[in-house]
Amino acid sequence: MGDLADFVNGPNGLNFQNLSPPVQTALMLGLSALLPAALMTMTCFTRVVIVLSFVRQGLGAQNVPPNLVLTGLALFITLFVMQPTFAEIDQKAYQPYLQKQITGPQAFKTGTDIYKQFMLRQTRKQDLALFLHLSKHTVEKAEDAPFLTVVPAFLISELKTAFIMGFCIYLPFLMVDLVVSSVLTSMGMVMMPPVTISAPFKILLFVLADGWHLVTYAIALSYG
Repeated sequence: MGDLADFVNGPNGLNFQNLSPPVQTALMLGLSALLPAALMTMTCFTRVVIVLSFVRQGLGAQNVPPNLVLTGLALFITLFVMQPTFAEIDQKAYQPYLQKQITGPQAFKTGTDIYKQFMLRQTRKQDLALFLHLSKHTVEKAEDAPFLTVVPAFLISELKTAFIMGFCIYLPFLMVDLVVSSVLTSMGMVMMPPVTISAPFKILLFVLADGWHLVTYAIALSYG
């Protein structure tokens, strides 16, 4: 599969300028239905929401914070992290297009190239090489990889990074569980569930360490 920009602008691809306005409107409405999937797979939302889920799981609080709060926090952290990329696209692609300095296809290609640079910075070389091998593409440098090949490579890189961060977050909570379990066993209270006793201590440890601040800082720092 070729690059997304080639598919849209190429001679054998889809050229929006040759379509009638009603067809263009219908296509735009259809593409808008893909925005939630793009948000989850082509931004840092995946990493953020998985790391926050690990925090909640480590605390042992299954419904605190609620899913809606966790998703909302992940969404706004995502918008904060993605802001420089969106601003660059606006400055170099969208605004020149509105001022009629470049054409629609040129603006689209410029925007996808900028966004691809963001994904490549977070993509591991072996993950990109995997999908280049599967798609039978040979490129001299990563920037030449097709857009639709970079996306899945970026996604599995995000998943791996999120699980590594989640593991590091989970370890302190696991240590609290082990200590509480050892104390209960030494006291002969083997029938007492350790989670019941350790949960308040884990919450107290998280609050005293200003956990939400540290987790948010770590997520933002992981994107440079």
